[in-house]
Amino acid sequence: MRPESEADLAEAVRAATGALHLRGGGTRAAGPATGEVLETTGLTGITLYEPGALTLVARAGTPLSDIEEALAGENQRLAFEPMDHRALLGTEGTPTIGGAVAVNASGPRRVVAGACRDSLIGVRFVDGSGTIIKNGGRVMKNVTGYDLVKLLAGSHGTLGVLSEVSFKVLPGVEATTTLTLEGLDVDTAIKAMAAAMGSPFEVSAAAHLPGETPKTHLRVEGFAASVAYRAGRLRDLLASYGDIVVDEGPGPWADIRDARALADAPGDVWRVSVKPSDGARVAAALPDARLVMDWAGGLVWAAVAPGTDLRAALKDIPGHATLLRAAPETHARLGRFAPEPAPLAAIAAGLRAKFDPRGILNPGLMTQSTS
Repeated sequence: MRPESEADLAEAVRAATGALHLRGGGTRAAGPATGEVLETTGLTGITLYEPGALTLVARAGTPLSDIEEALAGENQRLAFEPMDHRALLGTEGTPTIGGAVAVNASGPRRVVAGACRDSLIGVRFVDGSGTIIKNGGRVMKNVTGYDLVKLLAGSHGTLGVLSEVSFKVLPGVEATTTLTLEGLDVDTAIKAMAAAMGSPFEVSAAAHLPGETPKTHLRVEGFAASVAYRAGRLRDLLASYGDIVVDEGPGPWADIRDARALADAPGDVWRVSVKPSDGARVAAALPDARLVMDWAGGLVWAAVAPGTDLRAALKDIPGHATLLRAAPETHARLGRFAPEPAPLAAIAAGLRAKFDPRGILNPGLMTQSTS
């Protein structure tokens, strides 16, 4: 099913007699969700864009590329750098703005600009009974219903089918510079990234790529004169960590955002979220894994041997691990999302019962966490 209006979407949900497998552009591999496919790609178009108010509203099936093109025309951008999963997951299709909200897709700038949900100021969606619900607003000062707006971000379609989303956007940047340290081990790289993020020089991203030639990348953005000054001061601050290469331009950040270094890695791929200072513990616990470390060490992409129970390997490290790429039998055995503690599971089940009383929206993802 591919409805082309919100009313048709609501009718499709109301008329459903069994499970619905919700899908946007089909790039993020919804995992074990089952049922009849319900696509949102028929709901396209930017319905409101006010550059002066830094506000954009678009239908959920609108391609991300259309959003980014419109924003670039006004020298503006989405603050949260939504990831493109196609290379990592081996999928095709076109990423959509609704899909980005559904998985709360957030790239390297999350450490300073927040996640997708932090830029989201309004939603329209259809719940499991086929009711159209509107929440939030179109201007940043309107805080009505923010809790529900943020609840939908990262809910993976289990609470409702998004039909329209509203964002606050940011001005573009005049210049970007990347500082790179080579040869640091993970422990030292984490310390260098912490020093950079704790400095007054407004680092907008910090990542470490272990391997034969480890590289630690730091990004500085903004007005050209400010970037030049801050990059110079940051270079002085980190001089004790070794030689630093300074490159102007976009740098490696799109590849880091999309974890492209693991695109050709054999085996399973996990996404691990921990506090940045625990990134080194994750790396030590996974000595044979191929890693990409973003968010100053707080986000670790790990490619491991097929069937590996990564959660068991990391059981002593606070955080959570999501299984993104694996064989169906591994997904069935380990689950895409970690089991929730009983109190949180009860809250999540209660929310789903309210929003989807028939249990038809992506039922295969029922164990996902909206936190």
